[in-house]
Amino acid sequence: MKNILITAFIILALFSGTVSAQDNIEKKKIEFLISSVENLKGAIFIRNGSEHNGKEAAEHLRMKLQNAVVVQTADDFIRLCASKSMITGKPYMIRLSDGKTMKSEEYFREILKKYNPTVK
Repeated sequence: MKNILITAFIILALFSGTVSAQDNIEKKKIEFLISSVENLKGAIFIRNGSEHNGKEAAEHLRMKLQNAVVVQTADDFIRLCASKSMITGKPYMIRLSDGKTMKSEEYFREILKKYNPTVK
C-alpha cells in the first residue's frame, strides 16, 4: 500500500509540473499577443465604435483577461477576451497604420503563428 501511495504521489507531482509548465507557456503566448497590439505603431483598436491606441487596447485586454473565468490557453484568450465585446457582441477591429482594417481575432491568430519563445 505504501508503494502505491508513493507511486501515486510521484505521478501527481510529475503531472502537476507538466501542467504548470504548460500554463507558463500559455501565459507567455497571451502576453506576447497583448504586447503585439500594445506596441503596434500607428494602429487603432476599435471597440464598440470607439477608437483606442495600443496602450489603451492592451490595458483593456489585460483587464478582460484578469476578469475572465476560464482562460487557459492563448486560443481561449483570443476567443473569449480579444475578439469581441461581451456586452454588445460586436467584433473588435484593428486599423493598421496602412489603413487596412481587420477583425482583431484575425490579427491575433496571425500574430500567434509568429510566436517564438526563443525570441526575447
